Amino acid sequence: MQYDPIKRTLGVFFNKSPFLRKIFYKLLDLLLLRAWHIKKEFNSWAKTQKGDVSILDAGSGFGQYVYFMSSYNKNWMIKGIDVKDDQIEDCSKFFSKIKRNNVSFETADLLKFSEEDKYKLVLSVDVMEHILEDVEVFKNLYRSLKEGGMLLISTPSDQGGSDVHDHDHGSELNDGTASFIDEHVRDGYNIDEIREKLKKAGFSKTEARYSYGKPGKISWRLSMKYPILMLGKSKIFFIILPFYYILTFPVALICNYLDVHKHQRTGTGLVVKAWK
Repeated sequence: MQYDPIKRTLGVFFNKSPFLRKIFYKLLDLLLLRAWHIKKEFNSWAKTQKGDVSILDAGSGFGQYVYFMSSYNKNWMIKGIDVKDDQIEDCSKFFSKIKRNNVSFETADLLKFSEEDKYKLVLSVDVMEHILEDVEVFKNLYRSLKEGGMLLISTPSDQGGSDVHDHDHGSELNDGTASFIDEHVRDGYNIDEIREKLKKAGFSKTEARYSYGKPGKISWRLSMKYPILMLGKSKIFFIILPFYYILTFPVALICNYLDVHKHQRTGTGLVVKAWK
């Protein structure tokens, strides 16, 4: 199955008021392990920054990372871009309602987008696995960074991201349910592969580590995979979902903590940093 129909349903509910939308962001920050990893890396980077800071969220989606980063320092300028017009329109309306004046949004294709030497940080979360011409995008992001600026990426690895190894490159998993990677153009990145592509794009230094190790896999299944599978079968599970999370939420939080704070020798996700 695909995420988009579920995301649209959740979006309709949580967009009923700015308060609900903020609750939605908080839930995403708690449940999504990738958010834990991104926030850890962002906080470490942010502590070293002085003066004016411009940040680009390249593939801003629901806007949860724009919300988090723009909350860190109200004087920092955050720009979110996405290829989907409806996402950009939705985020623009929300951030306007809450009067978050250090934020802007723009519909843009990353294969064509480039703003020379403008940003100190470019964030890319769950984007590159959807783009075939990834080196061209890396080149555009490199050009958009200031000298010394950093690109921060979260993306599936080639170790089985999004349950990719549970199926034979088809549209269904072995248990008969549809794959979670229907929209991906690649199964995931090998660490050496993505480093080489970033070097080819011009980046002078890269660091990469695994995320979604053993504890992360448990958390992802409990907090994301199983609930989405249930919601895909029937909307009645929206009623059951709060009780499900009461039981599973503590376990998922512990697993998230372990995944972030313990070195993962392998994992289904990658966290990559590259400097101009």
